[in-house]
Formats: sequence, structure tokens, C-alpha cells
Amino acid sequence: MFGIGMQELLLILVIALIVLGPKKLPEVAKALGKAMNEFKRATNDIKESLELDQSLKTVKKSFDTMNNAQPAASANTSASGPSDVKAASPSHEEAAPKANDPPHASS
Repeated sequence: MFGIGMQELLLILVIALIVLGPKKLPEVAKALGKAMNEFKRATNDIKESLELDQSLKTVKKSFDTMNNAQPAASANTSASGPSDVKAASPSHEEAAPKANDPPHASS
């Protein structure tokens, strides 16, 4: 723990007992324990957030590679397929009237 041996820790506790007194020492120790616990909790939250961010980046990268590979795969299948099927089925653009065309007179 921080490179402090048993002798150094005992010396720090004795000095704290002398400086703070026996009445204040438990209160200070309790406050210090709460602060350490809160620090550990915050550190764990940050670690989890970073791990979640990293996993989301990995998933996004896999989706991006999958989306980039999809158009190439569909281009390969349409290029190798028969061209009669494509010509026989009219597209939606051809079937719908254009917005700029004037209405036909039925007289």
C-alpha cells in the first residue's frame, strides 16, 4: 500500500493520536474512511465508463465495417445476376408522374 511499512504506519498513527487527541481520532478516521470509499467508488465508475465507451467503439466499428461490406456484396450479386430481370421490372420513378408535367386535358 503506497510503500509504507508497518513501522511507518505505527509512527503515523502515534503522531495522529498525539496531535488530534483520543476524542477526535475516531471521527477523523471515520471521515477518512468515507473519503477513501467515495474515491474508490468514483474510480470504479470512471473505469466502467471507459470500458463501456471502448466496447461501444468496438461495436460501432464492426457495424461500420459491416455496412461498408454490404454495398459491395449487393453490387457483386447484381452484376452476376441476369440483366433481363432488372430491365423487365419498372422502377418507381418511371411509374410515378413527374411534378413538372402539366396535367393532361381530357377534352
